[in-house]
Amino acid sequence: MPNRLENTTLPFAGLAADNISKSFAENLVLKSVTLNFAPGQVHALIGENGAGKSTLMKILGGYQLPSSGQLLLDGRPAAFASPKQAEAQGIVLVHQEIHLAPHLTVAQNIFLGRELRKGIWADDKRMNEASSQLLSNLNLTIDPRVVVESLPIAKRQMVQIARALSGPHKTVIFDEPTASLTPHESEALFAVIDSLRQKNKAIIFISHKLDEVKRLSDVVSVLRDGKLVAHQPAQTLQPVDMAHLMVGRELGQLYPPKLPADDGESVLQVHSLSVPGFVRGVSFNLKSGEVLGFAGLIGAGRSESFEGLMGLRAATGDIVVRDQKSGPFSGPKAAAKSGLAYVTEDRKGKGLLLESPLANNLTLSTLGKFTRGGLIDRRAENLALDQAITDFDIRAKSKMIDAGRLSGGNQQKLLLAKTLLANPSVIIIDEPTRGVDIGAKQQIYELIVKLAKAGKSIVIISSEMQELIGLCHRVLVMRQGRIAGEVAGKEINERNIVTLATGTA
Repeated sequence: MPNRLENTTLPFAGLAADNISKSFAENLVLKSVTLNFAPGQVHALIGENGAGKSTLMKILGGYQLPSSGQLLLDGRPAAFASPKQAEAQGIVLVHQEIHLAPHLTVAQNIFLGRELRKGIWADDKRMNEASSQLLSNLNLTIDPRVVVESLPIAKRQMVQIARALSGPHKTVIFDEPTASLTPHESEALFAVIDSLRQKNKAIIFISHKLDEVKRLSDVVSVLRDGKLVAHQPAQTLQPVDMAHLMVGRELGQLYPPKLPADDGESVLQVHSLSVPGFVRGVSFNLKSGEVLGFAGLIGAGRSESFEGLMGLRAATGDIVVRDQKSGPFSGPKAAAKSGLAYVTEDRKGKGLLLESPLANNLTLSTLGKFTRGGLIDRRAENLALDQAITDFDIRAKSKMIDAGRLSGGNQQKLLLAKTLLANPSVIIIDEPTRGVDIGAKQQIYELIVKLAKAGKSIVIISSEMQELIGLCHRVLVMRQGRIAGEVAGKEINERNIVTLATGTA
């Protein structure tokens, strides 16, 4: 693999990383990476969490400076001391995490820091009109006057993309842009990316969804442990080849063999569950050892159903746990007493305390188990963390780091470890592998099947069709706040799920 740009056969144009390295104290996270991001190309950058992708993108976007090496822009050395400097040169980064002001409107967020003005005042009318056009280009019908915090995560992500494209842009970096989008919204984004390519923009596309990488990309570069290990035309690679390059080893079957469905005892029965404004009359049952999937478009009411079930939203209906009427629950603690646990889709915002150490996060929901005489037994807490690190393969440079410094996959494994520490009998997992690399996905899938084999009952809410097909015994499909139908066994396929989710034949 060549180290210097002048030694590589890649065509040189646009933005380039020339022998870039980056260290944080003793930790070398990028090692002499050389890449050229050419106009008119979609350049996919893939790798496991912790491979160095995000660090490289932050250097390109002006969020960090390299420890050695340089950036080149149109063949000349460039250095960006801030994102604003990078944006002034047409380099914009669309973050995976939502970076919007929640209390401002959609239009105010899109133009934040570069407001259109009428005299000394912000011209809200012009900004609303311009925002409507930008959103329309993304096939979105979002009112630019609504406050961002009222929108679901998927629509917030699309607003963030609209903001990035509202200013001058020559190079657009998409970091996991479809992680929270529906298939329909993803298709709209792909059309935007195709349009950018036709307009001779340079597009950098980071995704753990390797089918998307195969579909969109012209070239694929693979980082592993901070090193560039492959750079190939996308047409020469299949998703399985990309996965092997990412992890540096042969991957077995992504989904473990399903346990045979049986007539286990009913563990959870839900009758006529309603969540005002979101869900109406949802009824289902869950058996011991069963993996039950919930599918549907964003806004169909999947997450809201289980937030209502767990007492996170006001809800009505009958909930029976092991033949005992138990709900609606007043909150997660009441649900936990009946053996239910919920793993939120928003691990950064609602699942973990990102600025607290791993041990504090692990024991937060079960602190009573680690309290002696009113004080926390730190020894017991650390032993529990050691066990979780072993059982869930949580990879951290140190046990003392904050949860926010873990990669996305390791944060998800920590969140699962925290949830399972209470030993629930029913485990509801909302978007189990969002923003998680292929290796961590495989581990999480193996864990789900292992839990089912041990007699736990699992509910999976997922926007990834193959995830539902590969793991679930049954899939309930929601549409417009109701259950539209059920598919089971060999009938669990993409066509049947999409038909029910969209109401089309």
